[in-house]
Amino acid sequence: MKKSDLKTIDINEIVVDLPDLKNINEAKAMVIAKWLKNRIKNERDFNGRLLPTKAEFAYMLGVSIGTMQNAFRYLEDMGCVQSKQCIGTVVKNKKSFSMRKLTSKREIAIELIKKYIKDNDIKVGEALPSSRVIAEKTNCCANTVRLALESLCTSGILNSQKILKTNDFEIKESRNETLVAKVLSDLKSYITSNLKVGDRLPAHEALSNELNVSIKTIHDALKVLINDGVLLAKRGRYGTTVTRMPNDMPLERETSIFAPAQDAAFYYYEKTQNRIKKMIAENYEIGSKLPSIQELSKQMDLSPNTIRKAFNNLAKEGYLAFSRGRYGGTFVIDIPEAEQTFKWLAVNYSEVMSK
Repeated sequence: MKKSDLKTIDINEIVVDLPDLKNINEAKAMVIAKWLKNRIKNERDFNGRLLPTKAEFAYMLGVSIGTMQNAFRYLEDMGCVQSKQCIGTVVKNKKSFSMRKLTSKREIAIELIKKYIKDNDIKVGEALPSSRVIAEKTNCCANTVRLALESLCTSGILNSQKILKTNDFEIKESRNETLVAKVLSDLKSYITSNLKVGDRLPAHEALSNELNVSIKTIHDALKVLINDGVLLAKRGRYGTTVTRMPNDMPLERETSIFAPAQDAAFYYYEKTQNRIKKMIAENYEIGSKLPSIQELSKQMDLSPNTIRKAFNNLAKEGYLAFSRGRYGGTFVIDIPEAEQTFKWLAVNYSEVMSK
């Protein structure tokens, strides 16, 4: 599915007979969701079309975007619409389109909360613990639990004060698999079938089209593979490279020739700091003013951001001080000792051995 293939409903087609949001006994988001459900239900022409943005609804109804976010979630729980990242919220029409969407974190949390109610024998009329307590008991994040509790209120199991209204509900068997988890599995299969160690992955957009999911979902799944050491991400034209096949055992830390990405970044900045320390020790005295970040960036062929971070670290170590104003700049307040190179030798082992 592509956003360009879908027609968006004009906001003026929907915002007729606006709901009364003043004299209500329910949350605004719930009232708006019920009103939208009736509008969608009565207009067949809306099927398969994109809803206007939350911001447009918020402006027309005089509510916050957060309220509209909750209203859209309620509407999705009612089975009227389906949301898709990077596309929008689409009015359901099973005959005209299908979307790839597995169990959401909220749906998993709903079933876990139901199980928590049953296991702890919570009676009708009793209040549930706080969302933070439930999050700890169900091993879910607090925000996901909050959304799950709102859904249980929508379905009539709880009231707005999180008091149990009925225990007559079933606990669905969940595969406990989110869309990101499924895409992660698909990416592993794609890498195994199409790539080898050293190959570069296609761009996020290409993978998004290949697996029929949003770029954000691809990004989240790739982060897992990067953390597992299957992929190595580099900025710019270098892209994301395969460092080991998904089914291969990771190398032992002491036998791997690669430093972890975080360590490598640390060594890189430390090496830059050592270059600046050496420059200060050989060319400057206490009270001297250093060249600007832009000037050093050109001299050392490094990005201004790298120089800035190095300056900040050297200031924390007590070698530099910053001053603003017409006569401001970066000043030397202590002369560094000779640089220490042993900390980054592991990253440049081949370079050191060749020398």
